Amino acid sequence: MSTFTNISAYQFVPLDDLKPLRQRLLNQCLEWGIRGTILLSPEGINLFVAGRDREIHSLIAELRHLPGLAGLEPKISLSDEQPFARMLVKIKKEIIAFGIAGIDPARRPSPKLSATELKQWLDEGRPVTLLDTRNNYEVKLGTFANAIPIGVDHFREFPEAVSRLPAEMKTHPIVMFCTGGIRCEKAGPFMEREGFEQIYQLDGGILKYFEECGNAHYQGECFVFDQRVGLDQTLRETKSTQCFACQTPLTAEDMADPRFKLGQSCTYCFKSTEERMAETIAERHAAIVTATTPLPGSQVYDNHRPVRVSAPFAGNSLLDFLCKIFDHIPVEEWKQRFEQRRILDNDRQPAAATRIVQAGERYWQLQPAIREPDVNPAIRILHEDEALIILHKPAPLPMHPAGRFNRNTLQSILTEVYRGQTPRQAHRLDASTSGLVALTRRKCFAANVQQQFERGEIEKVYLARVIGHPPEDRFECDLAISATSGDCGSREIDAIDGLSALTLFRVLNRFADGTALLEVQPKTGRTNQIRVHLWHLGWPILGDQLYLPGRQLGATQTHAFEDPPLCLLAWKLTLNHPVTKVRMTFETDLPKWVSED
Repeated sequence: MSTFTNISAYQFVPLDDLKPLRQRLLNQCLEWGIRGTILLSPEGINLFVAGRDREIHSLIAELRHLPGLAGLEPKISLSDEQPFARMLVKIKKEIIAFGIAGIDPARRPSPKLSATELKQWLDEGRPVTLLDTRNNYEVKLGTFANAIPIGVDHFREFPEAVSRLPAEMKTHPIVMFCTGGIRCEKAGPFMEREGFEQIYQLDGGILKYFEECGNAHYQGECFVFDQRVGLDQTLRETKSTQCFACQTPLTAEDMADPRFKLGQSCTYCFKSTEERMAETIAERHAAIVTATTPLPGSQVYDNHRPVRVSAPFAGNSLLDFLCKIFDHIPVEEWKQRFEQRRILDNDRQPAAATRIVQAGERYWQLQPAIREPDVNPAIRILHEDEALIILHKPAPLPMHPAGRFNRNTLQSILTEVYRGQTPRQAHRLDASTSGLVALTRRKCFAANVQQQFERGEIEKVYLARVIGHPPEDRFECDLAISATSGDCGSREIDAIDGLSALTLFRVLNRFADGTALLEVQPKTGRTNQIRVHLWHLGWPILGDQLYLPGRQLGATQTHAFEDPPLCLLAWKLTLNHPVTKVRMTFETDLPKWVSED
């Protein structure tokens, strides 16, 4: 036996003194144990509430005593459970949000058509257009046969949707309908104002039609805005429910679909892994554009660059410590920086050159009024999941802050794009080298990928266009590379103290202009390894401004934005996914210099 009486009702009538009326109705409903929502506005009242039958009829009597509401006729249905969680009485500008001025249903309503009249018209086959004014997700649960959905996600979109209707409909008879009739009260006069000549409202909406005519000419259920979700032609609750994710009403058939996951997704909002990733990547790309327009380092600012004291340097003076860790900067330059008060302690106060440093202390180098060189911000994300990010790094773009670059770096840009997270670089590319870079979402994933690098499990394939024609189609270089940098951060072949290195080369094309395209596989990961090996072998990379022909060194490591590109591309990357362990290969697009003769 049903124990709860549900009513829905509305009436357009001028109301005033809304605040005391709101409090009185709220107190009375709470006392009677009624739950639901009552909307009050200067244009009238709209309500959906449920409670015990006696108390509900007491509320109806209370409302009918209000000026103008004596004829209030609610639509009644029954339920076994209370469909509302709490009682709300709200004051609104409109009892049904529409947002169009000059629409006054109380004084200038459209003609109404009763449920029995509509059924008779449909029985007779009269030429009439049925227009469903409800939201798209409501229509999915059921509507009249051959009805035209207006096609909105919110009733405020109704005026725009009307503008898309065919012009010939303006002379045809149109019967519009909604759940209980209230939306049609505003939709009808609006359409008349827009030039539609024969507009009728279904009086009382679908619920009144069910009450008087059952489901004749109607297919499916009627969506309602409470926990019942759907009602059948007897105004009883059906087994339909709503998707937790998108709120779309779902039938038993929808819930049997394999795409329905309780609390996660349904047929209408389910997205494949690929679709979700594509949406995420599109959002990231938009965030990259925002973060780099303008370039973050393009405005003049004071940069504070940190330096931390490690245990081996404890006990040194601050000046000696800085000279030892930045041995490429002359001591006189450091003395000048101290005199200019540009070396600061952890409280950002000028520090003395003679100060004795301790392990773990942090100091700051002040770089006043700097403007960073322009970089290429066209970062493209190829893959992103819960553990792994694979992206194409453009050039020139430094990976992390160093030298003249701080904000205009991949690390700084991604920190802004992934705000609240810290993508971790699993390996590095030179600032002037473009191509694939792997990052991880968490520290544990970073350790997994780094161990793959250490074990030689990650395969990297580069493309390089070099000056000259190597005589052999396949060759290799295993010369050790210096562990410390020289001028402009350059590295040299160092057979005595250098780090072991191995690079494999395969000639793909020899061009008529005297250059050649090589496929390159570095088996180790030394700084500038590919560039140094090719330079030493006599095949320097086209566009390299540091490692020049004839084993000469240039004056710059990082290209300017407007310079010709360094013809070196990190083309392919193969690794084991840190979570699934699946072997994955990624490949980036080829630049013009790969094929241009």
